[in-house]
Amino acid sequence: MTFTNMNSKDGFENHLKTLPNSDKGFSELATARQDILTKPQGSLGRLEEIAIWMAGWQHQVKPSTDNCQCIVFAGNHGIAAQGVSAFPPEVTVQMVENFKQGGAAINHLTEAAGAALSVVPLALDRPTNDFTLTAAMSEDECLLALQAGAKAIHKDTNILLLGEMGIANTTSAAAVALSTFGGNAQEWVGYGTGIDEEGLKLKQQVVTKAVELHVQNQNSSFDILKTVGGRELAAIAGAVLEARHRSIPVILDGFISTAAAAVLLKDNPAALDHTLVSHLSVEPGHKKLIDAVNKKPILNLGMRLGEASGAAVALMIVKAAIAAHNGMATFDQAGVSANE
Repeated sequence: MTFTNMNSKDGFENHLKTLPNSDKGFSELATARQDILTKPQGSLGRLEEIAIWMAGWQHQVKPSTDNCQCIVFAGNHGIAAQGVSAFPPEVTVQMVENFKQGGAAINHLTEAAGAALSVVPLALDRPTNDFTLTAAMSEDECLLALQAGAKAIHKDTNILLLGEMGIANTTSAAAVALSTFGGNAQEWVGYGTGIDEEGLKLKQQVVTKAVELHVQNQNSSFDILKTVGGRELAAIAGAVLEARHRSIPVILDGFISTAAAAVLLKDNPAALDHTLVSHLSVEPGHKKLIDAVNKKPILNLGMRLGEASGAAVALMIVKAAIAAHNGMATFDQAGVSANE
């Protein structure tokens, strides 16, 4: 049974409690293979770690990169009306069209990385509610978004990249992170699309007000997504959960993508074991978030675009790791002495 069959809050939460794990047997076999390849042991550093990790999750000694899929979920936020973004909500629709026309960075990065790009707009004509006044979504709306994320994964996908587009969604992501991990808004809120100092203070006030309003009703991952999330954030969470039940390794993008996935830790501390964080975003809350989820980003390139751009670049590193792991000769095959 996959998450796409779940249509209730209880179903979602039960699905989150029962997560399959990496296959240690295949990880051990992949480690043994790394130890006999024609190189000093450990000399490829983290590339070796990534290949072994991939083997465990894909349940094969030689991981595959044949079917990589990148999904960009798009949603609009009622909170945008409070002026927390430097751009108006119409930009979400315009950027979705740009994705479809092939004009965005992610189009060319996924092409270079060899990943199929899927763009999934989520009720862009119906923004979520202003979550300083009421819950961002109803229970049914949140469930539909979670299911949309799960259903967007192709049948044959074996590596999944997750990104987003949505004006004001750094505000939502900051509220989700604060609700999940605590602290204060100043630690989680950043400049997003490029607001000024006055805008930053407003954004911090908005996030603080929202979490204070909803904190008594945020007892689970679902509750947090429903009260202060967005449709695209919920879709990312749904896709992460679906991928776990299908043993698909996931590469998360930046602050928003990581926050959307990390909310699952509220219910299960092992919920992100099958994920990699692609890069360290310039968005200030991302470093704190990466520390909170205990992940080590693959890259640090000063990126903050979103739309899975960091995940697409990181995929090229993952492919390099797997290419070396799968293709190198062993000492015996190459006729090279392992002692010299």
